[in-house]
Amino acid sequence: MKPVLFRLVKEARPYWKWMTLAALLSFFTIGSGVGLLMTAAYLIARAALQPSIADLQVAVVGVRFFGLARGIFRYLERCVSHEVTFRLLAGFRTWFYRAIEPLAPGRLGAYHSGDLLARAVTDVEQLEHLYVRMIGPPIVALIVTAALWSIFGAIDLTAAAILVMGLAAAGLGVPLWTQHLARKTGERLASSQSELQTRLLDGIQGLAELTAFNRVAAHTENILGLNDEALSLQRRLTLLNGLHESLLGLIMNLTVLGVLLAVVPSVAREGLNGIWLSVLTLGVMAAFEAVAPLPAAFQQHAQTATAGQRLLELIDAPPVVQPSTQPAPALERFDIQFQNVFFRYESLPILKDLNLSIPDGARVALVGPSGAGKSTMAHLLLRWYIAQHGEIQMGGQSLEAFRPSELTDWISYLPQHPHLFNGTIEDNLRRGNPAASDNELEDCIRFAMLDDLIRRLPHQRQTHIGEQGLQLSGGERRRLALARGLLRKSPILILDEPSADLDPDTERLLFQRLWTQPPARTLIVITHRLIGMENADRIFYLQDGTVRESGRHDELLQKNGAYRRMWTAQQQDAAVESLRRAIKPGITL
Repeated sequence: MKPVLFRLVKEARPYWKWMTLAALLSFFTIGSGVGLLMTAAYLIARAALQPSIADLQVAVVGVRFFGLARGIFRYLERCVSHEVTFRLLAGFRTWFYRAIEPLAPGRLGAYHSGDLLARAVTDVEQLEHLYVRMIGPPIVALIVTAALWSIFGAIDLTAAAILVMGLAAAGLGVPLWTQHLARKTGERLASSQSELQTRLLDGIQGLAELTAFNRVAAHTENILGLNDEALSLQRRLTLLNGLHESLLGLIMNLTVLGVLLAVVPSVAREGLNGIWLSVLTLGVMAAFEAVAPLPAAFQQHAQTATAGQRLLELIDAPPVVQPSTQPAPALERFDIQFQNVFFRYESLPILKDLNLSIPDGARVALVGPSGAGKSTMAHLLLRWYIAQHGEIQMGGQSLEAFRPSELTDWISYLPQHPHLFNGTIEDNLRRGNPAASDNELEDCIRFAMLDDLIRRLPHQRQTHIGEQGLQLSGGERRRLALARGLLRKSPILILDEPSADLDPDTERLLFQRLWTQPPARTLIVITHRLIGMENADRIFYLQDGTVRESGRHDELLQKNGAYRRMWTAQQQDAAVESLRRAIKPGITL
């Protein structure tokens, strides 16, 4: 775990000035507290001897000064410490996001969304203790100990040595022992809290399915079990916290006793003023404020290190696609070629020596059964993944010459499961093109057949659609995502199952518009619905990761192959559905 903390401290270096200022203010705060108690002890003990009031003036001024200074320095130290913490958290969040952004979606697809959320939120927030509990307190404790050694040593070296040993026992011995007891508990607590958040997110997002399958009680029981485990671990850490506080009190009292035993002979034999007994006693008690946070720092070590390890697991993960370091070549045309492309996802072959050519400006359909590799082709075109063999070219240039971010300038992609953001309809549309004019928005809305829906809404384009767009129906969400993709005005438009969740009439009208009024220079439609295929320039039928048939619609029907069988089956299903609707709604044929 040490390398993890070293990495975290290294990332905190840009804020060293703020951390130094916070440490100095903390030192002045504790120093003022020690000075206040020692000066007050001197004043009370000296006043008991009934001296002249003039002899007490310096002590009175000292008590007032240290009293005011302690309050002022404590306030400033809290302000600066919070500033350091907030800056560190902002820095860690930015560092984490910038590191994982290149991992999407290829590498991040292997992680659960709840787990990613726990890392981005809970684990990052756990790092707020890095300075407040793990960096600042040990530094301040060392400075205070050195200062007190000088002060006590000027009065009695033995007393100074006893004080330093007491502070070392409280600041190192107790924390190391409690850390040993709390290490596994802290690691288990970090993992348990992460798992609990994952299950909670699963339960919230999948509540409809859990209700439909009568699994709410079982899922709730699982969450309660994880919650009980986390509470049990937290209770154990709380008990350890109480134990080290008790030990601190015991060591402080023993140190006071040791200092008194060391100084009393000097008072008796060497004529040391007895007033110093009360001064040193309260000075010792005040000194332990410097080491009081150290047990918590050591106890926090395991949780912070575990959280850091979980973050670094993603930060250090290599991206699936290594970005090109050379400037991207300029493109004048956008034809696409797959040449002997072989792609395997983990151990499962998806594409097998695929050869395919799409001319610039063509209207192309990729059809075939599920699992044939149609969506994978789109992912490879966007360089979300890299083929193990073969080459993919666009405009005569290998895709390896482009970064994924550069390809998205030329390719607009509607995935099979598009994500909608928690905002308004217009917010989601403008994600595709923030600079789009109102006229461009309206054109895309009409093409996606959302205009009637938006007119019926009370706030129209400013209507909030909720988390993942759940205030809309499945078909409405699909058409909103389509309109967002159209708004990019990219030369290549790839639509993956654009008619999913649409009713038959809307589906037929959408395909008619796509094929007869293509909204992009090159249109690639991935679908298993063979509607309007006679308008496509070329159709590729994929099966088992390779092109089994290709050609125009009428050519493929004449071949009497897999495409014709698929088309015939869908025509028969459509005829049965039309007959059912014509005879009587609700009758199943």
